[in-house]
Amino acid sequence: MKIAILDDFQDSVRQLDCFKLLDGHDVKIFNSSARGAGQLGIRLAPFEALVLIRERTAFPAGLLEKLPNLKLISQTGKLAGHVDVAAATARGVAIAEGVGSPVAPAELTWALIMAASRKIVPYANHLKDGLWQTASVNPLLNGLGRTLKGRTLAIWSYGKIGRMIAGYGKAFGMQVLVWGGEASRAAAVADGFEAAPTREAFFERADVLTLHLRLAEGTRGIVTAEDLARMKPDALFVNTSRAELVASDALEAALRLGRPGNAAIDVFTSEPLAPDAPLLHIPTVLATPHIGYVEKDSYELYFRAAFDNVLNFANGAPSNILNPEALPRGQTPVFQGVRPRFFR
Repeated sequence: MKIAILDDFQDSVRQLDCFKLLDGHDVKIFNSSARGAGQLGIRLAPFEALVLIRERTAFPAGLLEKLPNLKLISQTGKLAGHVDVAAATARGVAIAEGVGSPVAPAELTWALIMAASRKIVPYANHLKDGLWQTASVNPLLNGLGRTLKGRTLAIWSYGKIGRMIAGYGKAFGMQVLVWGGEASRAAAVADGFEAAPTREAFFERADVLTLHLRLAEGTRGIVTAEDLARMKPDALFVNTSRAELVASDALEAALRLGRPGNAAIDVFTSEPLAPDAPLLHIPTVLATPHIGYVEKDSYELYFRAAFDNVLNFANGAPSNILNPEALPRGQTPVFQGVRPRFFR
């Protein structure tokens, strides 16, 4: 098959052990994004299969119409709204979903919490400039970091990642407080943690608040300006899930008003993030370039599953197909560890 791997910004995919699975196929790796359906259509028109790295490129109906040879989209991880499933199905383009792991994003979340709480990045950067024990040249921001023990860790959603974060918080002696749906709160209580009595109390009590929800129509913009305004002036807001969970521009405004006082962010509404983005110029923000899953073990897991789905499709035994209606009549998909679901 003629296969394109998109948006490999670090040119790391060809270095993976699992890349050898595609030997014998015509593979092109793109290391930069293309903007606009016209440019993308020209770039991708020759390919029969596309391997997507999460949501780095969106595939609306207008772009899919420009890809006459496309038969398969092989997704690393789960689909998250960046592909028009109905349009793909109508054009006979199958979508194969992959697998993921909570380990890397959970570990990055905790690294951000630790780094922001102890002001590690500004201390390290100022040390290189010859400034000893200086977190900021602005006297108002040159305060001490603080430990986590005894403080309240507020976790919104108690899924796979939320559970891991709760375990880290417990190990560090934090008081773990959970908010989310009824099932999330009940599971947290069953594990010995506290469920917040109200949404208001969840935001008000948090010393560190971290989001671990899936992005869907019901969760888009779920964190409001009013929620953020309830947080303490010295609280830390953490988002390694999806930027769109927070109402548009609400976090920037809240930080400038001082509630919460700090943020650690790995996800943004437009990626790659422009250097003039407002968040990057707020001194109380620790920002990383969406690296929650960008890690060697995770890449091996993600891409092995995605490549297996490509090979199975090429061999006439499509696997883990989200939209089996797109397959030729009589062809039945096989599900290998990834159960079918329909994106809403």
